[in-house]
Amino acid sequence: MEGVPYFISVEEARDIVNRTPLPRRLEEIPLDECHGRILAEDLASKVDDPPFDNSSMDGFACKHDPEASYPQTYSIQGIAAAAGEAQERVLEPNKAYRIMTGAPLPKGADSILQIERCTIDEEHNTVTLLEAPKPHFVRKQGENLKQGTVSLKSGAVLTPSRVGLCATMGYPTVPVLQPLRIAVLSTGDELKQPGEELVLGEVYESNSYGLAGLVRWMGHEAIRYEAVNDSMDALRTTLQQASEECDLILTSGGVSMGEFDFVRKIMEEEGDLHFWRMKIRPGSPPLFGLWNQTPLFGLPGNPVSSHVVFRMLVAPYLRHAFQADGPVELKLRAQLKESVKSTQDCVTLRRVTLHFTEQGIEAFQPRHQGSGNLESLASADGLTLLQPGQSGEVGTWIDVLVL
Repeated sequence: MEGVPYFISVEEARDIVNRTPLPRRLEEIPLDECHGRILAEDLASKVDDPPFDNSSMDGFACKHDPEASYPQTYSIQGIAAAAGEAQERVLEPNKAYRIMTGAPLPKGADSILQIERCTIDEEHNTVTLLEAPKPHFVRKQGENLKQGTVSLKSGAVLTPSRVGLCATMGYPTVPVLQPLRIAVLSTGDELKQPGEELVLGEVYESNSYGLAGLVRWMGHEAIRYEAVNDSMDALRTTLQQASEECDLILTSGGVSMGEFDFVRKIMEEEGDLHFWRMKIRPGSPPLFGLWNQTPLFGLPGNPVSSHVVFRMLVAPYLRHAFQADGPVELKLRAQLKESVKSTQDCVTLRRVTLHFTEQGIEAFQPRHQGSGNLESLASADGLTLLQPGQSGEVGTWIDVLVL
């Protein structure tokens, strides 16, 4: 442990882990498969959007005359449909085109009046515009996107709207980063799988399921391993297998100062330990280093602590490594309506529920805050981000990390 950074701030911990790169592998995939993936390259539009001047309304297209008074009657020259004939239509003087939403604007027309503001005389093939036509009902070519303009940058998480934008720009496939394979394993003799019979001293293993969900939330592939008993040999074997099969390893448990905290011991003796312990509550015992050249996070065994450390340390690391803009960590300002115990040297992350009122967002702490109480996390809306020494008294306005 000599020379290894110990009990460091969140910022120091993030700086240390960010120095360790992760593999960035590119693949080209169809649009149908790219939701939630991370864009690997900047995308420039292949087309103007819209590709031509077109109507944003069902109505009539005509030439705007600022001197005209309304109502005004025009002969109907024809119909311009969104999927009609490809020839260019030319508007004649004192005439109007019936036009559908999305249809190309006839040459010479510059304004639209929606159909409900018009009266049609079928017998005489005329239309009376009850008010002046509107130039802003015309969508101009390239007003949304210009051909060659970069509209999505590398690192963008492909949300549904961004996937649609890729299609609008003309891309049937897109370059994305391959998800990392992230090993998730829990440690402890007391752990049993859900559904098995428990005896006194045993508990159901839950951390690997929660952490695997967080890994998938970040857009990566979670590889869950069977829980490892408290044995250096068993742990060594599983870590070796995980390092050969995965890009990153997440362990839970075995990182504190007890006799059976073997993750800490094996990283001290056989791994490459970069730091141990971080100034947050709950979750202060985490470690980070390399096992067989594979990055490894040793997370606390208490389920709330493992989740908190993932959100505060692992998730920012994954975003930084992939230069990704998401998933977004949403922070809100809220006023404490119940006191929260803070600390002088740690970031305090207590579970709170949020109420939205006309006066602002209010934060309550209705549950027991033990780091083993996973129900208190499952029922919470957010985590307090009380900085070291910051007051947690009633009435204090604080930052809250939304869960």
